Amino acid sequence: MKLDKLLERLDYTVVQGSDSTEVTTLINDSRKVEEGSVFVCISGAVSDGHKYAADVAAKGAAAVVVEKDVEVPENVTVIKVEDTRYALALMSAAYFGYPADKMKVIGITGTKGKTTTTYMIKSILEETGHKVGLIGTIEAIIGDKKIPSCNTTPESYTIHKYFAEMVEAGCDCVVMEVSSQGLMLHRTAGIPFEIGIFTNLGRDHIGPNEHKDFDDYKRCKGLLFKQCKLGIANVDDKYFKDVFKGSTCKIETFGFSPEADLRAENVELVSRPGYLGVAYHVAGVMDFDVEIDVPGKFSVYNSLTAISVCRHFQVPVEMIKDALKKAKVKGRIEMIKVSDDFTLMIDYAHNAMSLESLLTTLKEYNPKRLVCLFGCGGNRSKDRRFEMGEVSGRLADLTIITSDNPRFEEPQDIINDIKTGIAKTDGKYVEICDRKEAIKYAIEHGERGMLLYWQEKDMRTIRRSAA
Repeated sequence: MKLDKLLERLDYTVVQGSDSTEVTTLINDSRKVEEGSVFVCISGAVSDGHKYAADVAAKGAAAVVVEKDVEVPENVTVIKVEDTRYALALMSAAYFGYPADKMKVIGITGTKGKTTTTYMIKSILEETGHKVGLIGTIEAIIGDKKIPSCNTTPESYTIHKYFAEMVEAGCDCVVMEVSSQGLMLHRTAGIPFEIGIFTNLGRDHIGPNEHKDFDDYKRCKGLLFKQCKLGIANVDDKYFKDVFKGSTCKIETFGFSPEADLRAENVELVSRPGYLGVAYHVAGVMDFDVEIDVPGKFSVYNSLTAISVCRHFQVPVEMIKDALKKAKVKGRIEMIKVSDDFTLMIDYAHNAMSLESLLTTLKEYNPKRLVCLFGCGGNRSKDRRFEMGEVSGRLADLTIITSDNPRFEEPQDIINDIKTGIAKTDGKYVEICDRKEAIKYAIEHGERGMLLYWQEKDMRTIRRSAA
């Protein structure tokens, strides 16, 4: 293919060579360059692709796309753009034949609720015969194929590769989680979102290699609403107006507020042996009763979000109700059977906002004892650790602190930071650095009427520990 075909939606300057150069593959990993490739030099947090320009030229690259000056042989075309990440996104769309244009793309952003809501929307739409692809924190789903995820929002090349496979598999819709970092790093640039969704906003992802401050976090969340046709927002969130400042889309709202276009009324907690759920009445632009097999107020928000989206696909009410019953997300607000005496719930609450929402909800069901087992990831903001420790110390009867993906930090240092937060409360805790031993301790000390929450992303850990 001609290079100018990949560049057709970009402003660029030909520094050397010709934009009509014939290229074979689009690459942003220097290790994968082959004869005839066009290599996009990405300035990353760990490595700068511009350093490899000469190396990829020696491997036979026909062209390089840069935002900085590089030195390569005269036979290699050099294209300069303002931002190579943005260029990669638009070039990837062109490379795969603009697959996003062939589906309705639904994007969900927010601090929490993204994962559960994507599965709810997928479940409801599939009830009415739509074939729906999914990209999110846990996995990408393309037909019958499931691909484990490394990032909530993958690199732009991967997104369009998945989109192309979805089109090939017959998908007419795709629902995807859109992270603030994905927006900040232009991974979703150029995608024509049919619907963009804002769930909520809390202080998260602020620190090294993430957002410089909360204002930047808010700004990046708002980018989605400058590239979608319809924005659907949680009107109850105090940052709603900030996120939608400068938006260019039509806006609809959901929530508990009387001002919401779609709202929840008469909410009731539902509790039976081995079951926690919530029932409520949907009012406003729709009118029906619904029950969700997932506990808490946040489940009301998640389901309202899904209903708000699916009404635009003319999904009948009975199908919405049935689909919401079936929509389950492994590792998200999931009950696990390990004992007849106590209840075990898992979820991957990895910030203070999510943890507080979850523990507050569980306390509303009046367990005899609430135990919280969690850890914090390494090479992330210490504030998150302090805050999560304080939340658990304040709300749980016992906190079991353990390790969770320490990356390049000492696990004990992370645990000490969590303890700093707990120390602000009267909360009791034990610390068990070995995660498997912590889980074993929690299960062995289970007692009748106890509700155990443990933070978990990988179901295999649960099966091994519960065995």
